[in-house]
Amino acid sequence: MANNNKTLAILANLPLFKEMDPAEIERIAQGARETTVVRGDPVFQRGDPCNGFYVVVYGQVKLALTSPQGIEKVVELIGPGQSFGEAVMFMNRPYPVFAQALADTLLLHISKQVVFDGLEREPAFARKMLAGLSIRLHRLLQDVESFTLRSSAQRVIGYLLQQSQELQESVNEFHFNLPANKNIIASTLNITPETFSRVLHNLSEAGLVAVKGKDVHILDVEKLRAYDE
Repeated sequence: MANNNKTLAILANLPLFKEMDPAEIERIAQGARETTVVRGDPVFQRGDPCNGFYVVVYGQVKLALTSPQGIEKVVELIGPGQSFGEAVMFMNRPYPVFAQALADTLLLHISKQVVFDGLEREPAFARKMLAGLSIRLHRLLQDVESFTLRSSAQRVIGYLLQQSQELQESVNEFHFNLPANKNIIASTLNITPETFSRVLHNLSEAGLVAVKGKDVHILDVEKLRAYDE
């Protein structure tokens, strides 16, 4: 069981539980357990049964699919404070993707039973969870639009600017480290690694970014936002 102030704070900040009061959060925490996954190890495989959902405390997890040809497609990267597996839990189906730790990772596993108990006991609990799921769905729809309807350059620029929002930066210049290698990030953007590198090179030539390994320096946010390749 993982029931401490840190666990309560993590759960309270999840979009899924944003609308819930402290007593409800504390009850959910009673059904949480910590699990550590070493870098490179699987969290679960595609087809495994889903008995709850996960929250990343620290580390990073990738959700991915492998085609019959052996090509891996990264669906999503999950970092600290983010959750995964909720939709599958409600659908009562096995996992449609596999999850793998990209770094040594500490997870909270929230049991399906504790969530379902809350849904059956209190109608307001269901309403609040629906509000949280709607927030998550809205973000996923924005990602789909960004990664499918935009050009390769727009996808990369959108990804870079998103880091500013996640870092809660409002300045016109900032540094950040890429959270994964370029191959994985390119896969999440539905472009090739070569295209990702080419776009970064073009942005560097335009004086908008400086890239060294995983270190990215955004030199001018406003000009980057207005850039049109």
